[in-house]
Amino acid sequence: METILIKALQLILSLSILIVVHEFGHFLFARIFKIRVEKFYLFFNPWFSLFKFKPKNSETEYGIGWLPLGGYVKISGMIDESMDKEQMAQPAQPWEFRSKPAWQRLLVMVGGVLFNFILAIFIFAMMLFAWGDSYIPFKEVKTGMEFPAVAKEAGFQDKDILISADGQELAHRAGVVYMNTVMHFIDAKEVVVERDGKQVTINIPEDFANKVIAAKEVPPYSFWIPPVVDSVVANSGASKIGLTKGDSIVAINNVAVETYNQAIREIKKTAKDSLVQVSFYRDTTLITAAAKLDSTGTLGYFTKFDMASLVKKDEYGFFNSLPAGAALGVNTLKGYVAQARFVFSKQGVKQLSGFAGIGNMFPPVWDWHAFWAMTAFLSIILAFMNILPIPALDGGHIMFLLYEVITKRQPSMKFMEYAQMAGMVFILLLLIVANGNDILRIFFK
Repeated sequence: METILIKALQLILSLSILIVVHEFGHFLFARIFKIRVEKFYLFFNPWFSLFKFKPKNSETEYGIGWLPLGGYVKISGMIDESMDKEQMAQPAQPWEFRSKPAWQRLLVMVGGVLFNFILAIFIFAMMLFAWGDSYIPFKEVKTGMEFPAVAKEAGFQDKDILISADGQELAHRAGVVYMNTVMHFIDAKEVVVERDGKQVTINIPEDFANKVIAAKEVPPYSFWIPPVVDSVVANSGASKIGLTKGDSIVAINNVAVETYNQAIREIKKTAKDSLVQVSFYRDTTLITAAAKLDSTGTLGYFTKFDMASLVKKDEYGFFNSLPAGAALGVNTLKGYVAQARFVFSKQGVKQLSGFAGIGNMFPPVWDWHAFWAMTAFLSIILAFMNILPIPALDGGHIMFLLYEVITKRQPSMKFMEYAQMAGMVFILLLLIVANGNDILRIFFK
């Protein structure tokens, strides 16, 4: 329960920061162009608000709603979430959004996305300044990698040492930027590996990325970690069959395994609280025993893989951190855009996550480095999703404004109302699917 609470608090704080910054981007540009902003809200407030106040001599009411699905600024003379048809039926006023030139309205709508991206860059830069950049160059991992069937079909072999993808050196980074390397790897045209002491270039098939995504969350590579026992949990199934440091596991349920990950995958095929056959060598003696998994489906042993000695760390001064943060922000955006193209595929829809899935990406203990990394990543997601040309999102408004700039005429208010409603319905359905996936994973994983 405590873990769930910590994750929930991190999610709420992160989303609150992102929403306020996003809406402030709209608010700032609106005020620069002397457009009246009637409301500035964190979360939505249908029927009532948790908190609201209006400073003296201010045109804007500030508040906190009770429905945590986003936030909004209500800009006078604009078709938005409020669907204020009564206001739109009145003659246009000079302080209204609809009275301003198209380029000013365009900047108002771009403001939220722009501020989210700037926030992500700033967070990444300050993280590099405070903590530096720790990574493991794959070329230093002399045990190489293990690859799933989809990667072997593309030409990779177990124990290949990854060197570079499209000329860029490959390295492991933890946290949300892990996916940057993965997407660069699966989208590459060629990957260089070291095999038997020689460098080999593998030409990647065009459909490789699609096949990896369709492989149901199987990573395209993982460290080759021998299944040699380093430590055993007291009173676990492993301890009760006598597993001890130095034992080498060779089979699970009579299926041969060569790595720790292979052993774990075979163990996961056995039901929790059930018996699993474990075969292991102790020196030259082969031992087979039936061990009981615990309620989490684990056997209770650990292997040793000395990653610490492979870690490199780059330090950044304040001014050096800014361009490095910008580069990391751009690379993270590229990585997410590369993933997003799979969203509307059959497998991609199944992988959509709602609030529970996003919350689960935060660590179970409060870790400021992980919190800010996740917040920066979510800020980029929010920026990208909002720029999509879907009515009710910023990108939808931008699309109609660009249409106006090109054709020199505005879409009718009635069309804008229908488009806004259609967009809201689409977003609601997307939320239902994403959060429905979370429920299915919780109860039927």
